[in-house]
Amino acid sequence: MLLMRVVGLLVILSVAGSLLLWLLTGNSRYKAWAWKTFRVGVVVLFVFLALFALERVLAPMV
Repeated sequence: MLLMRVVGLLVILSVAGSLLLWLLTGNSRYKAWAWKTFRVGVVVLFVFLALFALERVLAPMV
């Protein structure tokens, strides 16, 4: 659980930093990087939540 918190914090800081750089420089590369980082973070979150759901389904069978 600690690992997910650290990953979540890194994703939030990365997206915020990229958007701040985009606002300061106007370079659209930073906006694209923020969007890609956000999408990867959402995918990782869904995979993690799916593993929790799978554990809840399979645990009573053991």
